[in-house]
Amino acid sequence: MPVIILVMTSATTVGRSEQIDETVSAIRRSTKLEPRVGVILGSGLGSLADEVDGVIIPYQELPGMPISTAPGHAGRLAVGYLDGREVAMLQGRVHPYEGFTAAQCSYSVAMLKALGVSSLLVTNACGGLDPRFQAGELMLQRDLINFTGMNPLIGPLDDPELERFPVMFDCYDPEYIEAARAAALRHGIMLREGVYLGITGPSYATRAELRAFRTMGADAIGMSTVFEVIRARQLGLRVLGISAITDMASADGVEHASGDEVIAMAGKIGESFRRLLRAVLPEL
Repeated sequence: MPVIILVMTSATTVGRSEQIDETVSAIRRSTKLEPRVGVILGSGLGSLADEVDGVIIPYQELPGMPISTAPGHAGRLAVGYLDGREVAMLQGRVHPYEGFTAAQCSYSVAMLKALGVSSLLVTNACGGLDPRFQAGELMLQRDLINFTGMNPLIGPLDDPELERFPVMFDCYDPEYIEAARAAALRHGIMLREGVYLGITGPSYATRAELRAFRTMGADAIGMSTVFEVIRARQLGLRVLGISAITDMASADGVEHASGDEVIAMAGKIGESFRRLLRAVLPEL
């Protein structure tokens, strides 16, 4: 019988690859700026990237860049200045429910690192689990629970300088957390705090699952972010996470918000979200 040999491609490896170099080279053809802060803008939160003074590049023009199909994700990279700070902002991300692997979902983080970024701000739209929260508020991510059953670091380690087993204690930078608290206080912005739990989706959680997640210590639930934070910590990036609570994921609720309602609420939160991000940006 013939022997079938399965070969893992470079897309499954962990670390900086030739593909990432190609992505960065394509960006360099449009701008030579070396951004220091990377920002990943979640569902319905991408309008801040339009305020960047620089260039905007569609993901389709970047070889190797995964293309988002999710609503509320424009799929563009903005590189330039925001309030005098060199930034790279991603208008949208990819998710496992679109058919992407965990490694592909964190590809943009490795690209940002190769571009020169040393600090990463991750944002998302999420459902609130803490009954004290309300839809329309912002939440500072203090910690995370990866409940996806996936990890972006699975696979060959193609860069021997990277840590094979990165420690995830303080995955969100303690100094950045304090900076966000101070910025919210200065600007009079309500900023909740809590633990973000990531699932794969695309189906929303059942009532029993929501009760279980709350028992586990989760304060909010979403379908993104955890892979990006894991990859960022392995790469040595300092991370801050801010969520927009677009609906309450209550196990005892009468009905669940739809995807369109989530995007609409994210848009309503936009003003306070932009004010907080611009206030904390100089501290990153």
